[in-house]
Amino acid sequence: MSSQLFDAIDNLSNEKGIDKEVLLEALEAALISAYKKNFQSASNVRVELNETTGKMSVYSRKIVVEEVEDSQLEVSLDEARKLDPNYELEDTIELEVTPKDFGRIAAQAAKQVVTQRVREAERGVIFSEYIDREEDVMTGIIQREDPRFVYVNLGKIEAKLAEAEQMPNEEYNIHDRLKVFVTKVENTSKGPQIYVSRSHPGLLKRLFEMEVPEIFDGIVEIKSVAREAGDRSKLSVYAANPEIDPVGSCVGQRGQRVQAIVDELKGEKIDIVEWSEDPKVYVSNALSPSKVVDVIVNEEEKSTTVIVPDYQLSLAIGKRGQNARLAAKLTGWKIDIKSETEAREEGMLTGEDTYSEEAEDLFE
Repeated sequence: MSSQLFDAIDNLSNEKGIDKEVLLEALEAALISAYKKNFQSASNVRVELNETTGKMSVYSRKIVVEEVEDSQLEVSLDEARKLDPNYELEDTIELEVTPKDFGRIAAQAAKQVVTQRVREAERGVIFSEYIDREEDVMTGIIQREDPRFVYVNLGKIEAKLAEAEQMPNEEYNIHDRLKVFVTKVENTSKGPQIYVSRSHPGLLKRLFEMEVPEIFDGIVEIKSVAREAGDRSKLSVYAANPEIDPVGSCVGQRGQRVQAIVDELKGEKIDIVEWSEDPKVYVSNALSPSKVVDVIVNEEEKSTTVIVPDYQLSLAIGKRGQNARLAAKLTGWKIDIKSETEAREEGMLTGEDTYSEEAEDLFE
């Protein structure tokens, strides 16, 4: 066994970032397999590698017994004591059985096994690197697509963007750069598999963390996200410090911060509202941009009836019910919207109750 093999292992370890001990263990396993295969041996053997001299030695390990039944696994006490008089029954004795031409045969046999272990170790390194990126945003380059997936190159691996995770208003062109949300990292028999999304609410949340320093620093907290990807989203934010405007922080000067995220999401509309522990205020805020006259809360059923000015009814409900649907998803409260006229007919409003600037102030 030439020292060149150990040099090759050093190079592999450095180039691939694989622990050298992993490669040496793979080599030892391959050499043991080669010995048993080429020399028809079923004995318990051990390989010793000397990196300094480049020498390889094979030792057969046998149990000391009184009467030998299997010569490949056992040695008699008399024979053992010829080598060392201190041997006792049940001791393990090692005998060197290195064949003269074993180095050449073993090197050939080891190549395939070592290559396989290297591949497995590389996969392990990649998996370890990317498992920490779950629920994070990464930037990749679109490489190719098929009927099921768009494949995004993330550096050392291709991620899969399934059709269900794509934005309906977005085209995916080869070589385009794309920010994606990592939903799952798996270690499979075929190697690490990474699944990403463009439609996940987590993408919106992470983009705001990247764009808004107050969120990244924890001064402003994202409480909830509701998203219909490619069309419209709602985000509720909160700041413990009353001097901090959480909504203004997210919008940015002249809307620059939120506009950068809107651009990244190809024009997706984003409503940013202030979170409140008071469900009347929170639900009212969530129905932005519509105005609210009153919010009637049913704590037991976690439901609300929201009364809005007649002319604001369609705005509050939204196109195909989208605004109300997103508000309910954002707050976690069921929302039933009624116009002032309808509410008055059902006895929910008195003659004095009507929309006014003062009423608006209650929900700001």
